[in-house]
Amino acid sequence: MTISPDFSTASTAVTATLAAYLLLGEPWTGRRVYGSLARRRDTEPRALVRYFGLLLALTWAFAALAVVALLLSPGTDAADLGLALPERPIYAVAGILVCTAVAVASGRNFHDLARQGKNVPGLAAIEAMLPRTAEERRLAVAVAVSDGLCSELVYRGLLIAFGVGALGLDLYAAAALSVLVYAVAGFYQGRRGVLGFALFGAVLTGLYLGTGSLLLPVAVHIALSVRDLTLPAPDKPHAVPAVQRPAV
Repeated sequence: MTISPDFSTASTAVTATLAAYLLLGEPWTGRRVYGSLARRRDTEPRALVRYFGLLLALTWAFAALAVVALLLSPGTDAADLGLALPERPIYAVAGILVCTAVAVASGRNFHDLARQGKNVPGLAAIEAMLPRTAEERRLAVAVAVSDGLCSELVYRGLLIAFGVGALGLDLYAAAALSVLVYAVAGFYQGRRGVLGFALFGAVLTGLYLGTGSLLLPVAVHIALSVRDLTLPAPDKPHAVPAVQRPAV
């Protein structure tokens, strides 16, 4: 895979501002907002609906800035941001099918474990985001799809192109930097979240570099995000009523 983006001054300013926020602001904002959700989840019926609404607004705002950055740079085309068909479409299609099958199979297993009250890997870290109503489930799917589309455009497409075209980095150095920025987005889940995001981001970045297109990373991201965000929320234990002593 090779790209040769040429960022204009305006595009550089837009992308640098976005990258700085994603690296320095988003981790703390995400942790604070998710912590607030976790505290209010059981006492405010629409807390998760509002949280998902905020996520959707931010996710699409970041994607819109990526599009603005592209439009402001005549020397950068869509393919430089991964908006192109894969170099080997047959491998990308095969990868999408395999990933979808894995996501469906593992999703069924996770659902069964959750219904049985058994431990589901990683469930505790996102427990406050798990839907309990039909409206919340619809929004969860919308958030998962939006995250797959927009995050790949921003973190893989825009940031790698920015590293190459504006910072003058080697393609792989720019890719590593984008993984770092993506990793800190998992700070709302704690240290394990950062490590998990780093691993996931590295896999998605490898798929992007290997195919020259965002198609496969987007498909994988959406499949796994839908699987995770539609897991049933654990039942909360009910308080045991105190036993009244008989009057003497």
